[in-house]
Amino acid sequence: MKQYMTRLRRMTLTLATALAVVVPTTGMTAEDTIKIGYIDPLSGAFANVGDAGLKHFQYLAEKMNAAGGVLGKKIEIVPFDNKTNAQESLQILREVADQHIHYITQGNGSSVAGALVSGVEKHNQRNPDNRIVFLNYAAVDPALTNDKCSFWHFRFDANSEMKMKAITDYMADQKDIKKVFLINQDYSHGQYISKAGKEMLKEKRPDIKIVGDVLHPIGKVKDFSPYISQIKSSGADAVITGNWGNDLSLLVKAGSQAGLDVDWYSYYAGGLGTPTALGKGAIGHVKMITEWQENLAVRYKAPELQSMLEEFENRYSGIEFYYLRVKTEMDMLKKAMEKAGSTDPLKVAYAMEGLSVDTPFGKATMRGDDHQLLQTLFMSTFTDDYLKYDSEGTGIGWKMDARIPADETATPTSCEMKRPSRS
Repeated sequence: MKQYMTRLRRMTLTLATALAVVVPTTGMTAEDTIKIGYIDPLSGAFANVGDAGLKHFQYLAEKMNAAGGVLGKKIEIVPFDNKTNAQESLQILREVADQHIHYITQGNGSSVAGALVSGVEKHNQRNPDNRIVFLNYAAVDPALTNDKCSFWHFRFDANSEMKMKAITDYMADQKDIKKVFLINQDYSHGQYISKAGKEMLKEKRPDIKIVGDVLHPIGKVKDFSPYISQIKSSGADAVITGNWGNDLSLLVKAGSQAGLDVDWYSYYAGGLGTPTALGKGAIGHVKMITEWQENLAVRYKAPELQSMLEEFENRYSGIEFYYLRVKTEMDMLKKAMEKAGSTDPLKVAYAMEGLSVDTPFGKATMRGDDHQLLQTLFMSTFTDDYLKYDSEGTGIGWKMDARIPADETATPTSCEMKRPSRS
C-alpha cells in the first residue's frame, strides 16, 4: 500500500508539471512583446563599450514600457555577445531568426555591421515569413548606405563621410593648423577616415601638410607610445582619429603621458572611459564631432533630457548618457510601428522611410534613398570652463564650438535601393 501511494504521488507531480508547461498563464506571452536583439561585445577588449550601449537600450526600453509600450506591447532587449567578431555575429543572427526576433541592433565595428547587412538581406530573401530589420546605432562605414545599402538596414549615426566633412570644414577655418597626422584602426571605418581626411583637407586647405598616416590593428595594441613618438617626430600640430573604445583611451593617455602638444580631432572622445584617460593635459586640445554631449541639454533648454541623463547616471554609476542616438532610434521605431499600425518588419521598414522625429536640436529624418539618418551635429572641445555637467567625474566637460544643421551634414549617396513588394 505504501509503495502504491508513493507511485500515485509521483504520477500526480508529473501531471502537475506537464500542465504547468502547456497551460498559458495570465502573464506576458511572446505575442505581448517586441523583442530587439542587441548584438555587440559584452566580453573582450571592447566589453565596456558594449555594456554601456546595452544599458542605454535597456533603460530606454524601460522608460518606453512605463509609458505604455508600443501598440500595447512591451519592448524587450535581448543581449547577445558577439565579441566584436563578424562570424560570431552571423551565428547569433541564426539564433535570432530561430527565436523569431524581428529586430536587431548593433553598432561597434563596421566590419560586423557589413556582415549583418549581408546576412539579414540573404535571410529575408529566403524567409519572407520571418524577416529581420537591422537598426544600426553606431557603425559608420559610408559603404553601408552607399554601394552596400539594404532596404532592411537603417543607420542612426552620421556616417564617417558626414563626420569628416564637418571636421574638415571646421579645421579649414583654424588658420594655425599647418601639419596634420592621421592615426586610425585598420579596418573599413579607419581606412575610410584615412582616405577621406587626406582628400577633404587637400580640397579645403591645400596648404596643410599631411605628415603622417598610420593604421594599427584594432583592439590589439596595449602600448601606443611608439605611435606617439611618430606623431611627436612628425611635428604635427593636429591629429585626426576615428579610434573608439580602448584604442582611443590608450592612445590619448599615451599622448598625455608623453607630453604630446597637439589638438586632437576625434569622433568618439566624449565617453566610455576616454575623458578619464584624457586628463587635464587635454584641456582645450581635444575636440569631437557628435550628435550630443550633455551640456547641450542646458544650452538648448531641454529639461526632459537633463532629467533623463541624471536618472541614468544615478542608476548606472560610472556610465554617462552617451548615446542620444539610441533614444532617437527607439523613438523612431515606435513612431514607425504606430504609423504602420503593426510590428510587422516589412510594414515598419516602409513606414520608417522618410520619417522624422523631433529632438531638442531640430528634426532627425531617416532619408528614404539610403536609410541614413540626417540629424544636427556639433563640434565640441574638452574644457575646464564652468559647465553644469563634467565628464566621468573629471571636473572637465564638453563645450560646444559649432552647430551643423541636419541638412548641412548630408552627403550624396550612390545607393540603388532594392525594395521588396509591399504585399
